[in-house]
Amino acid sequence: MFRLKTLATAAFILAAASLAAYAGGVLCWTEAMEQDGTLKEHVAQLRAKGPAGLAEALDHYDKLLAQVAERNGQFASAARNPNEKEVIRGESAVQKMQEVIAQVAGQRDAHISRLYWYTDLDQARAASAEAGKPILSLHLLGKLTDEYSCANSRFFRTALYANSQVSAHLRDNFILHWQSVRPVPRITVDFGDGRKLERTITGNSAHYVLNSTGQPLEVLPGLYGPKAFQEWLVRSKDLADRLMLVSNREHITTLLKEHHANRRNLLDEELEAEFRAHAPQLLKVNAPAQDASNPQPALPTARQASLRAISKSVGETPLLAQVLPSDKTLQSQDEVWTRIAVAHADDAKLDAASIELIKKENPAVALAAIRASMSKRRLEDPLARLILSFENSLAVDTVKNEYLLHRRIHEWFVNGDAPHDPAAFNEKVYAELFLTPSSDPWLGLAPTDAYTALDDAGLTSAQ
Repeated sequence: MFRLKTLATAAFILAAASLAAYAGGVLCWTEAMEQDGTLKEHVAQLRAKGPAGLAEALDHYDKLLAQVAERNGQFASAARNPNEKEVIRGESAVQKMQEVIAQVAGQRDAHISRLYWYTDLDQARAASAEAGKPILSLHLLGKLTDEYSCANSRFFRTALYANSQVSAHLRDNFILHWQSVRPVPRITVDFGDGRKLERTITGNSAHYVLNSTGQPLEVLPGLYGPKAFQEWLVRSKDLADRLMLVSNREHITTLLKEHHANRRNLLDEELEAEFRAHAPQLLKVNAPAQDASNPQPALPTARQASLRAISKSVGETPLLAQVLPSDKTLQSQDEVWTRIAVAHADDAKLDAASIELIKKENPAVALAAIRASMSKRRLEDPLARLILSFENSLAVDTVKNEYLLHRRIHEWFVNGDAPHDPAAFNEKVYAELFLTPSSDPWLGLAPTDAYTALDDAGLTSAQ
């Protein structure tokens, strides 16, 4: 038995392994370290190297995949199928490397996204200052490395971070950071016959764009489709780059107000157009009538307003808001939001990488889809239905979050209510937008005015 002392030795083992496509299977450097008890130590060393450490792990992974493919090609050329032991060993080596990459990257499924995430904000700020890039900080329930993080963060991993265009843009333009707000609530349904159903409940997430000092510049609440998310990233990076050239704090505050006032005005204009097209009966019609003898000039559009001086675009409440339904009415229009989402379906389309990840997570559905394809019964393809359902849900979440929640965040910046500290900002988001304040340990799941006929309302508190 030998002991690996350095990563250079590990690289040597990998190089030797690349030549060892033999009947017993594939030799992976993780196997030797597991046997020697040094795997955890080397993973920590790679993690400490930051993005460079992830690049090393991904290089090992790519070579391993090439080795497995070469071995399978040799079996095919010899007209021989590998036996079950050989297949299992190859799959086990690949899976182990995927687990290593997740630990190094700080994100589950990072072998697809290839993104490195800091979990210490001070380290992220230092990396931001050195690279001249803003920070994209994800606040979530649970951990991004865990399978059972909150639903939104799981969907981020599938629909956003796995997306080839989104992940490339994130790598090139942002320093990534995530922080757990609190553990994610989980529920298990035991059917009593050995079957169990486990799900997470009541979880939401938000992406923050921070400058290198940690000041929030933009916030995206909840789940968005890939195209809409990418467009927000581009706008936010442009905003961060412009503010990076400004040293005066008051000037930064003024420019932030201008940006968010213009975005708010645009949303009002777009939302009014959406409701005029899909639910005109909900628009307010009791606005003051115009005097025909004294016609008023046409109202400027929000795009025109975006070009106006800061004293104008920030100081005035958009007149379009006078005809929009109340927030309470907007929240309750599920059918209308579904119709609006149809017009924005492209914002939520999944790419090939995301679809492959869905297949991997749902092997039974993927197999049924293959059978449907072979039998030419495409209308019965369960994978296509699953993907379409997810895309439709993404589209609805995108428009609702943008018009209802994101608009309120713009208002906070305009009105001077946006905290400069990311922790305080996140507390405000979870309390006022997600309605799950930290003061409620039960996240709204145990209202005090609901009778349960259970001792202590069925609640158990940790001592």
